[in-house]
Amino acid sequence: MKSTGSTDSTDSTDSTDSTDSAAGTGSAAGSGSTGTVALVTGANKGIGYEIARQLGELGMTVLLGARDPGRRDEATAKLRAEGLEVHPLTIDVTGEESVRVAAAWVEERFGRLDVLVNNAGISGGTRQTPGSVDLGVVRDVFETNLFGVIRVTDATLPLLRRSAAGRIVNVSSGTGSMTLMTDPGHYFTGSPSFAAYPPSKAALNMLTVQYAKQLRPLGILVNAIAPGPCDTDFARDLGRSLPRTAAQGAAVAVTLATLGADGPSGGFFDEDGPVPW
Repeated sequence: MKSTGSTDSTDSTDSTDSTDSAAGTGSAAGSGSTGTVALVTGANKGIGYEIARQLGELGMTVLLGARDPGRRDEATAKLRAEGLEVHPLTIDVTGEESVRVAAAWVEERFGRLDVLVNNAGISGGTRQTPGSVDLGVVRDVFETNLFGVIRVTDATLPLLRRSAAGRIVNVSSGTGSMTLMTDPGHYFTGSPSFAAYPPSKAALNMLTVQYAKQLRPLGILVNAIAPGPCDTDFARDLGRSLPRTAAQGAAVAVTLATLGADGPSGGFFDEDGPVPW
């Protein structure tokens, strides 16, 4: 899908700027923003980092959502060094209190949210073979990849409703496509079977459709993306070395984050266009 304007694990007190506080108590709280405000979860590295960078290059104010303070601050510093307006935000998508505090900080600091990119995700590693799967791994994967999306989306919906053009992008995966998984001609059919990650992304796709149905009357567009196989830590955790870059995988998320009012909602897209369910 060509740009008009992923998946990585999530990771505020900003040691370089006292106005960016995890609890939203910075001195600039309530100052608001006249530009587009975007929150990207899991943005400290990989595809999430590249989504944050590309949105920042479009002039958006980017809230870099992450849970690891060191990686969060390092990523923020790099993007600020490029001249981008980036604010660090502590958010653990698996924690009710963390998400609540993060949403409250965004409200106090900016008053609204225009773009939400639910990028945070985990692979679950290789201990998820059907027949011998570790159910703890399955629960952890769903907690982040599905329940975390619900948690963050619901917490920020009041802020997205205040936007003139709210956009939600859920970073899914081609492995969540049942059509591709059952296509004898697709390489997925020869790949290892996993009982956690692909099911979590298939569920995320259906969740995307349900939120799109609910929010379209409000003008909030909700779509899922398949960033495609990229050379990130996420892929390396699964023992894969890939030629595509995280920046290439991020591009489709940026396209959907910048859709016009007549854009699609409730769809599943990669860089070439719609992906079959």
